[in-house]
Amino acid sequence: MPVFEKTTLGNGIRVVSASMPQVNSVSCFVMLAAGSRYETAESKGIAHFSEHMFFKGTERRPTARTIATEIDAIGGEFNAFTGKEVTGYYVKCGSETRDIAFDVLGDMLLNSRFDSSEIEKEKGVILEEMNVYLDNPQRYIGSVYDRLLYADQPLGWDILGTKETIEATTRETFTSYLDAWYKPERIVVGVGGRIGDGLIEHLEGLLGGIKTRETGAAPPVDLPPDTSPVLLHTKQSEQAHLILGVRGYAIGHPDRYALQLLTVVLGGGMSSRLFTEVREKRGLAYYVHAGSGSYTDVGTLYSGAGVDVDRVDEAITTILGELRGIAAEPVPAEELEKARGYSKGRFTLRLESPQGTIQYGLRREVLEGEIEEPEELLRQIDAVTAEDVQRVARDLLEGKRLYLAVVGPFDDPERFEKLIAA
Repeated sequence: MPVFEKTTLGNGIRVVSASMPQVNSVSCFVMLAAGSRYETAESKGIAHFSEHMFFKGTERRPTARTIATEIDAIGGEFNAFTGKEVTGYYVKCGSETRDIAFDVLGDMLLNSRFDSSEIEKEKGVILEEMNVYLDNPQRYIGSVYDRLLYADQPLGWDILGTKETIEATTRETFTSYLDAWYKPERIVVGVGGRIGDGLIEHLEGLLGGIKTRETGAAPPVDLPPDTSPVLLHTKQSEQAHLILGVRGYAIGHPDRYALQLLTVVLGGGMSSRLFTEVREKRGLAYYVHAGSGSYTDVGTLYSGAGVDVDRVDEAITTILGELRGIAAEPVPAEELEKARGYSKGRFTLRLESPQGTIQYGLRREVLEGEIEEPEELLRQIDAVTAEDVQRVARDLLEGKRLYLAVVGPFDDPERFEKLIAA
């Protein structure tokens, strides 16, 4: 039987459900096809700032404490997250308190006050969050890499925004952004776990009054002209953090599963090629991994590592060797099967929880407009051959421009340009 069921409210809001009657909890989500990609130069950071402000009070629940107290009273967990193309709000709670959870979420999204004094206070919180981010190079390196790939456009901007745009934010900044994008065609409600009865009727009462309006689309990515393939963020530190990669595939690319196994062979788990060569054999890094970052129209294949600053050249050269090697020869059968088992096992573990299951379904629905059932996804992974993996590796890596972002005590990009061009 299908894991997911999809229903549409009268105003076009989609509802995705995943029934798991064996559990006693429920994960209640509202996810939107809206994030920092939908900002303007003047409103950088507003998607994330809005996420904060939704928790600051409504007419019925006038303070952050009022909202938190109601969720605490049912033993729930609630939070939110902002990405470049999605934003999500959720409550996890006992199944018998499902309607309370959705009532709080609906009230926050429809009736938040965006009180000017609360906005001013929260600006300080956001600015401190920026400082935390800047002080954590393992996290910040991702922003440097995005800026290198996409330059001065939404996908290249930090999700948190800038000090200047946050300080300039007014109540109108919030209402303008929300009025543009928080519309039914972009909203998907998700619920996973022991769902219970009357869900659609309850949601229709809560959210059915949101007026439908076409929102259009975010501007397409305009890939910047080739300048330097290296971007440095100079910072005195004992460890250098780097991301080395190439342009890759968008989310819905037909070779997405071959790419997934390619990244696992390269850097998924402690027996992967990069972990073995960079960390275990050479002792160059504490962490090293590979991954693919995909948006609706662009993507990247990359490796990230935290390495000894005095051996950063050797680390980059070693990673380059592994990237070239996987394109040069087919992955041996045993190694491919290990990667296949890793991918399938990790996905299966994710589906053990209501939250993991419904988040998988929601992201597919929000970003692609359809959900691939888990059984079909596993079948697609099983269908990938060694030839598929090598073909994708050649397509992405052979003769393609490499991009290198580094956070560390370096200020000479030419040094690294020569290294990755060799």
